[in-house]
Amino acid sequence: MFGREKKASSPDSSSGKEPPYPSNYYDPDIGRVAANDHDDDLHLQFSPSRERRLLAKIDLRVIPVLSILYLLAFLDRTNIANASIFGLQDELRLQGPQYNTALTIFFIPYIVFEIPSNVLLKKLKPHLWLSVCMFGFGLVTICQGLVQNYSGLLATRFFLGLTETGMFPGSFYLIGMWYRRSEAQKRYSFFFGSTSLAGAFGGLLASAIGKMDGMQGYRGWRWIFILEGLLTCVVAFTFFFVIPDFPENAKWLTEEERKYVQIRLRKDQGRSAAERPIGFRDVLKVFKDYKIFVGGFMYFGLIVPAYSYAFFAPGIIQTYGYSRIQTQLHSVPPWAASFTFAMVIAYFSDKLKHRFAFTIIPICIAIAGFAILIVVHDNHHLQYGALFMVTMGVYSAMPVIVCWFNMNLGGHHRRAVGTAWQIGFGNIGGIIATYAFLPKDKADFYRPGYAICISFICLSAASCIVYAAGLLMQNRRREKAPRSLLTEFEKTELGDMNPEYRYLL
Repeated sequence: MFGREKKASSPDSSSGKEPPYPSNYYDPDIGRVAANDHDDDLHLQFSPSRERRLLAKIDLRVIPVLSILYLLAFLDRTNIANASIFGLQDELRLQGPQYNTALTIFFIPYIVFEIPSNVLLKKLKPHLWLSVCMFGFGLVTICQGLVQNYSGLLATRFFLGLTETGMFPGSFYLIGMWYRRSEAQKRYSFFFGSTSLAGAFGGLLASAIGKMDGMQGYRGWRWIFILEGLLTCVVAFTFFFVIPDFPENAKWLTEEERKYVQIRLRKDQGRSAAERPIGFRDVLKVFKDYKIFVGGFMYFGLIVPAYSYAFFAPGIIQTYGYSRIQTQLHSVPPWAASFTFAMVIAYFSDKLKHRFAFTIIPICIAIAGFAILIVVHDNHHLQYGALFMVTMGVYSAMPVIVCWFNMNLGGHHRRAVGTAWQIGFGNIGGIIATYAFLPKDKADFYRPGYAICISFICLSAASCIVYAAGLLMQNRRREKAPRSLLTEFEKTELGDMNPEYRYLL
């Protein structure tokens, strides 16, 4: 991936012919390259000012585009909570847990197709796969505004999960292939902050669109789906041309810039084997590492409170005595606060080149917020303030956890599979979240739901501790081990399991 390799043993090079593969080809015979051969491209150097300009160029092309993409995906996924306030359940005659079931069915295809989606992302290129998926979930959202019964709602929620399955793991995987580990957290948190912005934006949009109630014979909740889905479809057409591909295929960079991006990543993370396709055996190898499962539980534990808040916050806020419009408007500030706090956490995490403490601190804040909600039921100002603590804690810890795990995976293959696994397994928590706050629990101030959220946050904290301890032990063991005699090919195949690799704590 990272520049041309001198192939002393290649018959094409020895005969003077041009090799039949591109300069960034991953050569399975790389282990036989002579020990005194070097990659000339590795000596390419940029001045600090030129490197900063290049990084700014990448930031402006990669992060805003993917953030907008995921903002619209999360908006279309969770706007059912806003639609519920404007009469969705009444018009479709939903009874008992039917609304919760409609939320649940979204996660079935969303979980199952995470890993296949990342494999397709690598095969088809990000700009094609992500823009097609984006148009798909926009179209399904429009259809969601046209359903006439419970069955139609279930069908559209299923296909919404299917078309959105590649958005989050695909974007995280793509970002991870552009940045070094020590500079990734701010970018990840800004991208992940699009969920907070989607929550804030969704509340504002719903408060405005809800006033269209009755226009053209459609209730306000239908217009929420139709207009927000239409916006997504329009943006998807544009994004086909602007979604960035992997560094080795980035036509908006010069040849020299592409080489330098690949070199700096190679020095930080090792070879990535970008040109070799992912096979079933690669997937199985990833799951031989226990840290993969621990990473899944870290994310799983926070998904439950995250989706619980996203799906049920408008209903909770409405119990504080606000009207439908006031409820939507009051849902905005906690989301906005969570985005600001997440960026502060990300700044210090990158500055100190440390992740573990910046998962535990926000988690403790979230636990305190839920504890207040469990015990306080007669002070709406304090309860509303506790919602700020919940969003700031949960939505600040999640991007750190995903970045920490993702950027510690070496190579395209382990990162593509590992990231999809973490997001896919973690989203099983979304199924639990959809049943955490039931209508019958309203009389009990939703205490069972808050208790469930605290329990799963504690699971996430425990998993973070296990993961950090595992990284620390492996780093120390590798420091004491004799120098590896592995070939470059073997190191590339091992990824972060390479004994020369050091994990970021």
